[in-house]
Amino acid sequence: MKILVTGGGTGGHIYPALALMNRMKELDEKAEFLYVGTHRGLESTIVPDQGYMFEPLKVEGFKRDISFKGIAYNLNTVKLFLSSVFKAKKIVKRFDPDVVIGTGGYVSAPVCYAASKLNVPTLIHEQNSVVGLTNKFLARYVSTIAICFEEAREQFGSSKDKVVYTGNPRAQEVAGLVKTDILKNYDLDPDKPTVLIFGGSRGAFKINETVLDSRDDLINKPYQTLFITGKHHYTSIMEKWGNDLVSEEKSGNVKIVPYINHLPEVFASVSLVVSRSGATTLAELTSLGIPSILIPSPNVTEDHQTKNAKSLADKGAALMLKELDLTADSLVEKIDLLMNDNHKRDEMSRASRQLGKPNASDLIIDTILTELKSKLV
Repeated sequence: MKILVTGGGTGGHIYPALALMNRMKELDEKAEFLYVGTHRGLESTIVPDQGYMFEPLKVEGFKRDISFKGIAYNLNTVKLFLSSVFKAKKIVKRFDPDVVIGTGGYVSAPVCYAASKLNVPTLIHEQNSVVGLTNKFLARYVSTIAICFEEAREQFGSSKDKVVYTGNPRAQEVAGLVKTDILKNYDLDPDKPTVLIFGGSRGAFKINETVLDSRDDLINKPYQTLFITGKHHYTSIMEKWGNDLVSEEKSGNVKIVPYINHLPEVFASVSLVVSRSGATTLAELTSLGIPSILIPSPNVTEDHQTKNAKSLADKGAALMLKELDLTADSLVEKIDLLMNDNHKRDEMSRASRQLGKPNASDLIIDTILTELKSKLV
C-alpha cells in the first residue's frame, strides 16, 4: 500500500500523523509513505528524522486581519493556494497513493483537495473539539472525517455523515506504558506520590510564574513535584527559584527540568498531571487514565483548548483551571484537593481511561481499509 500523509505547522498535527504511519508500518512493512509538509514547519525536520520521505510545498495560512495589510496578505495566500493545488496534483499523480491522510494545518488543504479531485480516497483527522478552518473547508471534498472529540461531529454540518469517532493515534502509541522507576532519573522517589507540572513543549510563562509563587508551599508538601519549565524559560526560572531559598534540603521535594523527551513514560509514573489542554496531551493522558488539572492556553484559535479541557472536566476526568483564575493559591488548592484524596484520583483515573482510545490508530486504519474496499466494489 502507498500512503501519502500531509499536515504540519505544530506538533499537534505532526505527531499523530507519525504515530499512525508507524502503526501502519508495523502492520505492513512493505507500505510506502510520502509526507508532504511546509518547508518552514517542524515537519520539515521531524519527519525526515523518523526515516520517512518528505516533500515540501509552499503554502501559507490565512490571517484573521481585516486591515489593508491583512487583506493583501490573504489575497497572496489565495494565489499560493491555487498554485499549490496544481503542484499537489503533480505530487499525487507521481506518487500514485492508495489513500491520502490529512492531519490538519494549512498545508493539508491543497494536498487533500487535489487528491479528492483526482478521486483518491482521502481521510482528514481533526484532533480538537473545535474544528479547524482547513478541515471545515475540506469536509465536503474528502471521503472520511476522523475525530477525537464527539463535540466536533456536529460542526461538520452537512458532512457529518462522513464522521467517524476514532480518537488520536498518539493514544495507541502510548497505551501500553506502565509505571516504572523513571522518576529516579530526576532524583525523585518513584514510590512517592508525584505531581507533574508543565506548560507544553516550550513552557508557559504564566504557569511558570505561578509555580514560582507557589515554591514555599510546594517544597513543604507530603507529595513531590516535577516541574518542566521549557528550555527557553529554564535559566531564568532557576535563578529566581534559588533566591532566598530557606532550606536546600526541603527544596529537594521539587525538581525542575527544562524539557523531557519521552513525556508519556513520565505520565505513566506520576499521580497527577497539571498541564495545558492540547489535543495530543489529552489523548496521551486519557489513554493512560491519568488524572489532570488542565489550564487551557488562552492564545489559541477559537479558544479550542478551553473546549478540549471542558470535554474532560464535564465527564469527571479532569479539573479545569482557567488562566484568568490561575494564582499560587488556586493552583496549590486544586493540587492538594486531588493529591490528598486517593479515592477522588482513582475516580478521575477511571473516567479518564473511559475517554481514551487506546486503539485509535487501528480504528483509523480499519476505516481506511473499509473505504478502499467499497471503492473496489
